[in-house]
Amino acid sequence: MSPTRKEKMAATRARLLATARKAFGTIGYADASMDDFTAEVGLTRGALYHHFGDKQGLLRAVVEEIDTEMTARLDAISRRAPTRWQGLVDEWTAYIEMALEPEIQRIMFRDGPAVLGDISQWPNTNGCVVALKTSLDALKAEGLIGDLDTEAAARLINGAASHAATWIAGSDDPQATSRRAVSSFRQLLERLRTGDGAQPGDR
Repeated sequence: MSPTRKEKMAATRARLLATARKAFGTIGYADASMDDFTAEVGLTRGALYHHFGDKQGLLRAVVEEIDTEMTARLDAISRRAPTRWQGLVDEWTAYIEMALEPEIQRIMFRDGPAVLGDISQWPNTNGCVVALKTSLDALKAEGLIGDLDTEAAARLINGAASHAATWIAGSDDPQATSRRAVSSFRQLLERLRTGDGAQPGDR
């Protein structure tokens, strides 16, 4: 059976997205040419404009795709943890450490903020904050963290993690910066725990 018009459009969009993602992840947004990656898949600029509006819209779509993949990976990390608290710590430190991965480093934490603006204002951020607040609410109900404003804490943790990731991405020595960032971030999180929730030697 021949593909429908809708299926053809979806396939065209996917080809453009994959080609742009490869270009953005290797040579970067500024040096990526729309003519080059439309020609690579045998399409014209018209197809790109139809599906994404412009080059910035294409970057936004790539960011959304990578963000979805990152979220799935982080959820899996959290689920593997032995406790709810450890899941939160593992998930958010893993997010920071993802800034060491070349594609994520360049697209999500270097070109993304430079072109699309502050990460804290991206549409997906509110979903991250809500999910983190839910986790903090559960930990608070279990008496594992102190009596704090969980929405404010979620926004502060999210902001700290995003800032740490962009710091790593822009560093001359990302590995060393990541170690410093993760160590300090873990210490900050530990300060949220109550005396009953903290393990011996944590403080």
